Amino acid sequence: MLRQQTADQESIRKVNTSIVLNVLRLYAPISRAELAAKTKLNRSTISNIINALLDDGLVLELDTMESKIGRPGIALALKPEAGAVIGVEIGVEFVSVILTDFVANILWRGLVEFSLTKAQIEIISEAEALIEQAISIAEEKNLPLLGIGLGVPGLVNTQQGELLFAPNLGWKNVPLRLMWNQRFRLPLYVENEANLAALGEYYFGVGRDIDNLIYLSSGVGLGGGLIINGKLFKGGHGLAGEIGHIQRDPKGEMCGCGRRGCWETQVGPRAVLQRVKRLIEADSDNSLTKCANGDLSKLTFNQVVDFALQGNQICRSALEEVGRNLGAGIADLANIFNPEIVVIGGAFSYGREILLPVLEETISNETLPAVKQNLRVEFSEHGVDACVLGAIAVVLDNILREIALV
Repeated sequence: MLRQQTADQESIRKVNTSIVLNVLRLYAPISRAELAAKTKLNRSTISNIINALLDDGLVLELDTMESKIGRPGIALALKPEAGAVIGVEIGVEFVSVILTDFVANILWRGLVEFSLTKAQIEIISEAEALIEQAISIAEEKNLPLLGIGLGVPGLVNTQQGELLFAPNLGWKNVPLRLMWNQRFRLPLYVENEANLAALGEYYFGVGRDIDNLIYLSSGVGLGGGLIINGKLFKGGHGLAGEIGHIQRDPKGEMCGCGRRGCWETQVGPRAVLQRVKRLIEADSDNSLTKCANGDLSKLTFNQVVDFALQGNQICRSALEEVGRNLGAGIADLANIFNPEIVVIGGAFSYGREILLPVLEETISNETLPAVKQNLRVEFSEHGVDACVLGAIAVVLDNILREIALV
């Protein structure tokens, strides 16, 4: 009986330590009293846990001049020098890598762009080269490496760390964890890029402290991540969130996934450019053709936004139509999941001035009255960094859990 009681007490201690670590990560600097209030743990329990974390070099005490709590007392925070984390995104046409300390301060970043014609092995090699640079910098700073988080644009078996299918890359069954565990000898967490971007905004961006959130990322495709009751929704086998492949027009354009009329064919930057080209052909307006030096295939999404802001009606019309398609899909998702906030990331952040009014009007018209009452639409705070910051968050989540189990 005594052994059972001891085991129960140890289990409770581990759970409480995990709670304290996560509150410190989210709200530090924070006083012991505020920590007790947020965790609902008593002062003596907080004191015991903090003393152990101080002894382990994971937490530090700040004097009141450095804290943000605005009254006398010692503030607590995680110790930045306790370790380093690497976040990686293999996107469509780019690889992005960042190195952070234990509290997610960015220490270094690297980026390479590539053509979709480049071989898979070459792209992975370029990602590995960037990771090697990050590892070298961490070693120079004497920071112990804690792990790597990786976001990829497709279906992921998160338990095995395997990319099952990335339609816009044309990759299938890539055993990334097996490959990189052998190469780097570090814990590796592999997840869908939009799921990680949702976590990045939830932990570090406009979705901070909002427990029900939908994140949409626009690029070559349309990715989505769902935070429900403060947790990333993965579904039964970790494959949830492929909302870009909701079929909205069975007779529509062919999608990279092999079906017609997926939502991402209607709302991405590619859809904007296709709409502009069709309108030019119907309207015989050659001003944009001249701007693209006679080759409309060289017209970019950012150029379309710039022309729209300068008064070009073809570009504005294309953006507004795509905005309505995006808003209609968001309204459907809102009616199903009842989020508090929808965060728009990726390329559409550049066109927010034109898109936001269209999105808000469409969502308001097509969402159930009770659902839309407290719904907000925001653009990503971290933009292109949302996914890699989410990758950092995944590593820190798991590391902090492991610390609590020690």
